[in-house]
Amino acid sequence: MISRRNFIVTTGLAATAVLASPSFALSMNKKEIGLQLYTLRDELPKDVKGTLEKVAKAGYTTVETYGFSIKDQFWGLTPQELKKILDDNGLKAVSGHYNLGSFLYDGNTTELVASIEAAKILKSEFLTIPWVDEPFRRNIEDYKKIASRVNEAAKMCKKAGLKLAYHNHDFEFKKHDGVTGYEILLKETDKDLVYFELDLYWVIHSGNDPLKLFKENPGRFKMWHVKDKDKKNNDLNTEVGSGIIDFKPFFVAAKQSGMVHFFVEQENNFASNSFESIKMSYDFISKSLV
Repeated sequence: MISRRNFIVTTGLAATAVLASPSFALSMNKKEIGLQLYTLRDELPKDVKGTLEKVAKAGYTTVETYGFSIKDQFWGLTPQELKKILDDNGLKAVSGHYNLGSFLYDGNTTELVASIEAAKILKSEFLTIPWVDEPFRRNIEDYKKIASRVNEAAKMCKKAGLKLAYHNHDFEFKKHDGVTGYEILLKETDKDLVYFELDLYWVIHSGNDPLKLFKENPGRFKMWHVKDKDKKNNDLNTEVGSGIIDFKPFFVAAKQSGMVHFFVEQENNFASNSFESIKMSYDFISKSLV
């Protein structure tokens, strides 16, 4: 057992080390670098094992899954089989994107229940809603209905030991009678049950400021997507650190955001191939941001 005296000495030494070496302070709060596997959507279905081996080799330790369905599971693998491959490569699926079938629109829980079970098997922390289909997000009432469904799903997730998060694109920032869909989602969802995965690229692409969102909604943005905007074509992605987004202010404000996990994502415009791109993004983030 650690005595009170030893605790004071140990913490005192740690404080001295922090003062002497700012890099030591940074390492004490260092975040794991994650990858949203949608980045490798062309490679994964062909070779899950080989692709995840390359993800780990690039330096990533956490991932966010995508594409689960009751019929095909994860690219033909059961959650148990995928968990084994992740474990073999030292990877943790701390979050996953699950479409939830038609639950958001008609309340059918079939896909939601299956998604919760899959996320539990993977030992994920978050089950994340990635998208709302266009016909169901056309006005304020649509967004209020979505918020209500999200609250329902969050309660089911909590009972299963999971947290629920919502991932944005740019359409949520379109105004409806002076109010954005995102404002409705933030206001109408239970802040103790529903969290948000802020896609920094899409927030900026919509003309909004992530720092303003952090300040107005402290602690709600538990996860981020980190992807850069190409210098020549802002509608395209590029490797993190190669584009026009300055990510440093966001990482400085990570505590205010509430961020506990972040994931590199790149949807297009890869360097020479997607594996080289994820390595370039990892190297920049590990050296310059965390």
